[in-house]
Amino acid sequence: MSTTKVAIVGASGYGARELFRLLLKHPGVQVAAASSRQDESPRVDELHPSLAGRLDLRCEPFDPAAIASKAEIAFLALPHTASMAATPALLENGVRVIDLSADYRLRDPAVYADWYGHVHTDAPRLGEAVYGLPELYRKRIPPARLIANPGCYTSTSILALAPLLAEKLIEPRGIIIDAKSGVSGAGRSPRLDYHFPECNESLAAYGVGRHRHTPEIEQILSDVSGREVEVIFTPHLVPMDRGIFATIYAQPTRSVSEADLLAICRTYYAAEPFVRVRDRIPATKDSAFTNFFDMTLRLVRGKVLVLAALDNLIKGAAGVAVQNLNLMLGLDETTALL
Repeated sequence: MSTTKVAIVGASGYGARELFRLLLKHPGVQVAAASSRQDESPRVDELHPSLAGRLDLRCEPFDPAAIASKAEIAFLALPHTASMAATPALLENGVRVIDLSADYRLRDPAVYADWYGHVHTDAPRLGEAVYGLPELYRKRIPPARLIANPGCYTSTSILALAPLLAEKLIEPRGIIIDAKSGVSGAGRSPRLDYHFPECNESLAAYGVGRHRHTPEIEQILSDVSGREVEVIFTPHLVPMDRGIFATIYAQPTRSVSEADLLAICRTYYAAEPFVRVRDRIPATKDSAFTNFFDMTLRLVRGKVLVLAALDNLIKGAAGVAVQNLNLMLGLDETTALL
């Protein structure tokens, strides 16, 4: 297997740490460059002590030409709005980009501006970006120059609902997504809400009615459904390190049994190596530290309930990014992920 050199731009966060960890065991990849927005250009193992003795690499200031001289593909683990500033120069220097932020997930720049409160400065490339959810867009990923890597809440919600909407088993409107995330989903930058005494032994909703992942979920599920999908998405912060759990409520379009629902979802995902449709209700620990997405379904008082879980840092970020990398390189997409 030939070796592909990659760079990680924005090396200090939790998602970047998981990227380093996964790529270090990838037989076809070398992490050749890293950059951080910190002025002192720290070593990667100073940012992430768990990598000590495993990676001899120092972060450098972001320089697209320098990255292009060392790497063929760059992972952007940058905050929203920062990726759109870095991506154009990387692409112009011939570096393919896998962007873990939300900057290229929405196709309409007006929708982006409305939900993110920032004018998109690279709007023409919104039409070029491929949404990096292999279970839905696998054929478009290999030739792509720019992958818009999906996030944790969006991946959970979309994968949970895609089979039901594709098969017209549920109504596309009035879907309620009640989702809960560990604190690592908020990133590594300090903020009062995520301070231990504030969030420990506490549960709270946030972004009620205006969470910025709402239009992303609706956009992709509308693709799947062929109809306009409308959801009420409410995220919650729970006092655990990692994991996403979602309970989703939808109105069925016809009479169907739980056994039929499970069978339809299993058929829909039969060829997917990282989707597990289960009889039992999944828990976040079942998929922790893995690239698996777990789901099951129940019928309760005439409603369809989907219960789903994944690791927000792996299948919800770094793991699916490596899955996309494997597809771009023509490799078995499970490489370094099983």
